[in-house]
Amino acid sequence: MEKKEYLTFREGVNACVPTILGYLGIGIAAGVVGKNVGLSLAEIALMSILVYAGGAQFIICGMLAIQSPISAIIFTTFLVNLRHFLMSMSVASYFKKEPLITSIGIGTLLTDESYGVLMTALTNEHRVSSAWTHGLNITAYLTWILSTVLGGLLGTWIPDPYLLGLDFALVAMFAGLFILQVDGPIKKHTKETLIVLGTVCLALYLFMGFFSPELSVLFATLLGCTVGMVNHHE
Repeated sequence: MEKKEYLTFREGVNACVPTILGYLGIGIAAGVVGKNVGLSLAEIALMSILVYAGGAQFIICGMLAIQSPISAIIFTTFLVNLRHFLMSMSVASYFKKEPLITSIGIGTLLTDESYGVLMTALTNEHRVSSAWTHGLNITAYLTWILSTVLGGLLGTWIPDPYLLGLDFALVAMFAGLFILQVDGPIKKHTKETLIVLGTVCLALYLFMGFFSPELSVLFATLLGCTVGMVNHHE
């Protein structure tokens, strides 16, 4: 595969197009849900700016609807977003020569979707710059904020976003990113890649019987990383 260079902010914006399409659907759904639990447009926007996590925001809205204590909401949000530590750590080495503020900026705005796009480029051994990564992350961030606010505006006319299938947008986007990300490794290292994928799937299935979905994903990912490292060094 020909190695490419992803260097400019504009190229990062262009690479964010799949994420934009997914965020529009799920972001509108999140805004509608927020509006229906009594949040104002300003509160919906502020939650997207500060929390910036689709799954966590849906959970927050659900917990607000049943009047859960703030401490429980904060702790649950922390658990849901705990996987972001792993994602940031896995790409940190690629930006170790960058200033600290640049690395913090990349790690802060890294999401499941932008991580998928970034890792697809890194896995295929393309050269990636911090400017390109900022273009990817910032575009996704602004899209998410705007789409949730739009959902809040539409909340009066769309009481149930799931009836329109908006929730499937995120699933479709993840499927596309997953295929792009494993395409290279599964061709170059078929056996090793299949072992890691199988380990993660089986571990996730088993862990779900004992832990919450968020912790199960975290533990399965850690186990998959460990198996991948062992296979790599053999």
